[in-house]
Amino acid sequence: MEHKLKVGILGGTGMVGQRFISLLENHPWFEVTTIAASPRSAGKTYEEAVGDRWKMTAPIPEAVKKIPVMNVNEVENVASQVDFVFSAVDMSKDEIRRIEEEYAKAETPVVSNNSAHRWTPDVPMVVPEINPEHMKVIDFQRKRLGTKRGFVAVKPNCSIQSYAPVLTAWKEFEPVEVVATTYQAISGAGKTFKDWPEMVGNVIPFISGEEEKSEKEPLRIWGEVKDGVIVPASSPKITCQCIRVPVLDGHTAAVFVRFAKKATKEQLIEKLRTFRGLPQELALPSAPKQFIQYLEEDNRPQVALDVNFESGMGISVGRLREDTIYDWKFVGLSHNTVRGAAGGGILCAELLTAQGYITAKETAK
Repeated sequence: MEHKLKVGILGGTGMVGQRFISLLENHPWFEVTTIAASPRSAGKTYEEAVGDRWKMTAPIPEAVKKIPVMNVNEVENVASQVDFVFSAVDMSKDEIRRIEEEYAKAETPVVSNNSAHRWTPDVPMVVPEINPEHMKVIDFQRKRLGTKRGFVAVKPNCSIQSYAPVLTAWKEFEPVEVVATTYQAISGAGKTFKDWPEMVGNVIPFISGEEEKSEKEPLRIWGEVKDGVIVPASSPKITCQCIRVPVLDGHTAAVFVRFAKKATKEQLIEKLRTFRGLPQELALPSAPKQFIQYLEEDNRPQVALDVNFESGMGISVGRLREDTIYDWKFVGLSHNTVRGAAGGGILCAELLTAQGYITAKETAK
C-alpha cells in the first residue's frame, strides 16, 4: 500500500482501545492519527489522558503519546481527520448504536469491537476466516443509511473464538448439538489484577449477558445473506456456561459435540490443521499463517504456553477424545483481547480494505 490509511480509535483510553493502539504500531497499511475518548479526556495528550491506566505490557508507542485526544461526541470533527475508525467506546448499547451510525453517516467506516450492532440485520458480524462473504450486506446497509462509503461492521464476542472456528472446520460432519463451558480471563472485563484484586484465587460463575451471546452469535456467523440481511443458521443447538477465572489473558472452552455424520479422530484433527480462510489466501498482514493448531499433549492447550500462538491470532485445540454421551469433546483456547477483540477487529479492517469497502478519503486532513 503506497500511503497508509488514517485511522481513528474511538474509546482509545480503555483496555481494548489500548490494545488497538499497541497492535497498530508499525502496521503496514494503517496509521493511528486520531484518538477520541470521553469529554473528560479531550484536550489532553494521549499519554496524559491514559496516565497510570496503561494496561499493556509494552509501553505506550512513541508515535501516539503526544496525539491530542478529541471528544468522541464531536463526530464531524473526528470523522474529518480519518479514513475510518475502530470503535471501543464504553457507553450504553443505545448510545453506542447511535454514535457508531453517526460516524457511518459522516461517511466514515466503523469497525467495532462492541456488541451493540451485532444483531442489526444489515451489519456484518465477521470472523474473517469463517464468513467473509457477509461483508456484502454492507451494500444494503449503505442504502438504509444513505451513505456512499460509511458503514458499520462488527466482530463477534471474544469467547466464541475458542470454539466457533473449530466447529466451522468440522462443518462437513454437521455438528447438531454443542455444550460449551468457557473459562474467561479478567481482561475480558477490561480489568487487570491490580484493578480487580477480588479475582485473585477466585472463580465467579456468572458473566452478565455472556451465555446468550455465546449460544446465539455463532449461528449468526454461520448464517447467510438473504434479501439484504443476515439470516442466522438454525443448527447446531448450543448451550453454554461462562465462568470468570483468575487469568489475565486467554479464554478457554471445554466443549462437547454431537455430529450428524460420523468422523474419526484423525479426520477431525486433519480438518483443524488444514483449515484456511480468505485472510490466509490473501496473506493479510494480521492473518495467522496457521489459524488452528492441534496439540497432542494431554495437558494442552495451556494459557501460559499457548495463548500467544501466532501472536495471539491463532486458536489452540487439544484433548480431542470420544465421549460417552456426546460424540466428541475437546478443549479450545484463544487470546481474548487479540483475536477476540482488537486483533480480530484489525483483521476485519484488513479484509474490508482488500475487498474495497475501506478506502482513503480524499478529504481526510
